[in-house]
Amino acid sequence: MLPASNHSSVTEFILLGFSSDSTSNRILFIIFLLLYLCSVLGNGLIILLISLDSHLHTPMYFFLSVLSLLDLGYVTNTVPQMLVHLLSSSKFISFGGCWLQMYIFSALGLSECIIFVVMAYDRYVAICFPLRYTLILNWNLCVRLVVGTCTCGFFLSLPHTYFTMSLPFCGPNMVNHYFCEGPSVRSLACMDTHLIEVVDFIISVFIVLVPLSLILASYVRITMSILKIKSTQGRFKAFSTCASHLTVVTLFYGPAIYIYMRPNSNYSPERDKQVSLFYNVFTALFNPVVYSLRNKDIKAAFIKVVMRNRIAYW
Repeated sequence: MLPASNHSSVTEFILLGFSSDSTSNRILFIIFLLLYLCSVLGNGLIILLISLDSHLHTPMYFFLSVLSLLDLGYVTNTVPQMLVHLLSSSKFISFGGCWLQMYIFSALGLSECIIFVVMAYDRYVAICFPLRYTLILNWNLCVRLVVGTCTCGFFLSLPHTYFTMSLPFCGPNMVNHYFCEGPSVRSLACMDTHLIEVVDFIISVFIVLVPLSLILASYVRITMSILKIKSTQGRFKAFSTCASHLTVVTLFYGPAIYIYMRPNSNYSPERDKQVSLFYNVFTALFNPVVYSLRNKDIKAAFIKVVMRNRIAYW
């Protein structure tokens, strides 16, 4: 059923994680459990506030809720299993489970790359064509953009997963990572993977640099439009609406470029685990913090929901 099942002697992998010391693992369990719960709470709260407050039913917040949903899936795909392995002596994951985890991780990551482009386009239309904003970004287009984003993410991630998991794995089966990430699993293959690495690099260039280039192009146009605004207050307001998006784009793309677009000779398992933690766990935690702290509408919606519940309680 799986592509590599006919020529691979490996039926399961062992995820080595961070440490073999039980005391260190218990400490890491508490830390990552708190980070995971905060990520779920923060992103879940943003989705809830946007769905409950009619003032937030705009394209900008619709795309933000999709980003939060992707972050929830992204962190839930890897962290719960990592938490179990931190407390368990068994750190096995089946071949099929590894295949599925790698695919979902790649699909959600690529979808997030593309949703950042959509959010940049939203800011471009809002600032460069404010009077036609709702006309251009109507709900029909918004839904199509999100559906197209997810379709591209789940379709284009197939080659990366297929090429990696189709390699012959003859042993050892110990993955020096806390989840099944492509480069870590590929390093276990019992064949020359140079061609696969070249193909994977080309795919990575396409799925990372193309969205990033579109985002930069949008912000070049946005900056040119903002500089034409005569009032200082108007320019500051326009820049502030883009600051949150630029922050989360930087937090996401920086580590992703390091992991997927560096030469294989620079591969370092320990460093990769630390970097992947940043764009997998910490980005999902930082996104709701960045957007809520810099956004008056989100704060107002939160206060409104709290006050409404307090009045209902009394």
